[in-house]
Amino acid sequence: MNREWEDAHKVTEELVEGPPSRRANATLTPCPSGNYLWCIGGEFFSDDGKAYFYNDVYRYNPDKDEWRKFVSPTCPGPRSAHAVVASAAGGGKLFLFGGEFSSLHQNTFHHYRDFWCFDISTHSWDRLDTKIRPTARSGHRMAMWKHYIVLFGGFYDPGHRTQYLNDTWVFDTQEYKWRQIEFKDIDRKPSARSGFSFLSTPEGIVLHGGYCKEYIKGKRPVGVMLDDTWFLRMSLETSQSPPTASSDSLGLKWERRKKPSFAPHIRSGCTMSLWSAKGIGVLFGGVTDDDKDEESLESVFWNDLYGYQLAGNGRWQSMMLKKLKKAGRGGKRKVAAIQQGEPPVSDGDDDGVKTQEAKNTEVPDVDPDDPILTAPMPRYNAMLAVLKNTLYIYGGIFERGSREYTLDDFYLIQLDKLERYTCLKHSGIVIPTEGDESSSDEDGEGVGSDEDDEGVGSDEDGDGDNETWVGEDEAVLKLKKLDESHNDEGADKPIDMRVSVHMILFIKYHEVSAQATAFMGVSKDTARSAEDVISTPEPGETLALFYARSREYWTQKAHGVSDNRGKQLRRDGFSFAEERYAEYKPILEEVEKILAEAGLDEDEMRAGAAQAGGGGGIMPSRNRR
Repeated sequence: MNREWEDAHKVTEELVEGPPSRRANATLTPCPSGNYLWCIGGEFFSDDGKAYFYNDVYRYNPDKDEWRKFVSPTCPGPRSAHAVVASAAGGGKLFLFGGEFSSLHQNTFHHYRDFWCFDISTHSWDRLDTKIRPTARSGHRMAMWKHYIVLFGGFYDPGHRTQYLNDTWVFDTQEYKWRQIEFKDIDRKPSARSGFSFLSTPEGIVLHGGYCKEYIKGKRPVGVMLDDTWFLRMSLETSQSPPTASSDSLGLKWERRKKPSFAPHIRSGCTMSLWSAKGIGVLFGGVTDDDKDEESLESVFWNDLYGYQLAGNGRWQSMMLKKLKKAGRGGKRKVAAIQQGEPPVSDGDDDGVKTQEAKNTEVPDVDPDDPILTAPMPRYNAMLAVLKNTLYIYGGIFERGSREYTLDDFYLIQLDKLERYTCLKHSGIVIPTEGDESSSDEDGEGVGSDEDDEGVGSDEDGDGDNETWVGEDEAVLKLKKLDESHNDEGADKPIDMRVSVHMILFIKYHEVSAQATAFMGVSKDTARSAEDVISTPEPGETLALFYARSREYWTQKAHGVSDNRGKQLRRDGFSFAEERYAEYKPILEEVEKILAEAGLDEDEMRAGAAQAGGGGGIMPSRNRR
């Protein structure tokens, strides 16, 4: 019997050549009982629309620069966007809760609500089944405080609408029991979110940032980046009765911290890692999205480095690489800021921060010894972990047009020196420059207009050596686009091109007007078929709203002519919807002009479009976990 049990629980260990394969939303956790990193799970979506989820366990030894893989027959199922927290008790343990899974062709999807313990000394897994436990979720976070595991937030997606959570749970590792912490209605607490930072301190836990979606009836869901900071103050009062675990009274209270005068630019897709030796949370990268106009999504990807001092009221500091001083230049050299758009600061500034007005300066010659050149390319959802005074950065996601690139490079930087990044493994992922893309982004049309770019960036370009990323100038330019209204779209085009366009529009004007008048009569016809109603855009309806209510129709249409499945099938469906919308757009614009002259404002036209369309599905958008 014992031999059968041992065979069923036998763990195999093997030395592997390098870091885990390309993946995102895995966990990278410092070992509580040794100088190691543990990487668990993750996901990868291939170009052919297949989804790969992992349940493997890797250990990295920085002293030997080696990775080992551990395989156990009793390990948790494949997953991503789960949460892992480490405890030094009992020789070291890793606790894992939740996450999500999708089948290879993405026709099945589910969230987990299982709870597991990984014994570091034996490399074995045990499932901890309790009657009371948190609900299924992904994108949540856990932190260890004394012998308690605290879990907060995350999201649950049943398929029609993503539900974000803001519940607080505590697991007692001595009694092995979960309990939900109930707060009074008048008590302040963080809003529902996922993908936030959750760092333990001696007095409690700091929560910062995160991501959620805002749902407004009749409109597509809009992603919301959060930059608020909260502190979960925790206290342990022991009664006068004989000391037992049950006699401990755990007190928890949420407190919102004031926003400091200096903070990183608002972003999502970045979770801080704890630098415990200094009591600092370390933040790297992330993405800033402008998702407000319902038709376009401008994104800026970051590769900057910040520190957040957890003690007191909290304080941000910019962690910039310092250039070595060179003879013959005279005076103090300025340190080189990694942050896009951040002004340089003097060496003597302890905070690494100095506010000053932006000035136009000449671009200096590139110094091959400039440490900024060693920085990883911008990305979001990078996996971070701090061992002693060293930050390790593994993978992440970068986007170019409609393509997502899952990275597999591996970096480290000495936080106590901040001299330069060291690349332990280069990424072989080829990313084309923006100029190499054949995209219709110039006219700013529609959410998902980049879908036409599917396949752009493949090795067929012949640009395999041009692996690029968002540079400082590009990031600043995109930020200006996020903060300023768009100028006349034709202002930068040659005059003859503008004249040609205006002439064509003038010639077609009377034809379009006649079509618009006819369209107004047809669109009000109650005898229209259901197919005609669902497949025809309405006045005041944006491409996003049109696709949101007719998504199933276009997906079915694509299914009838294509062998694609999953994401690629939805992209094919969107292409059909986009073509239909482009066909009707000149007529719709003329109709809107006529309706505006009749006294209908934009909101009334959109309300009419929603009623005519009869509602429908929800436009899918990426989820910054």
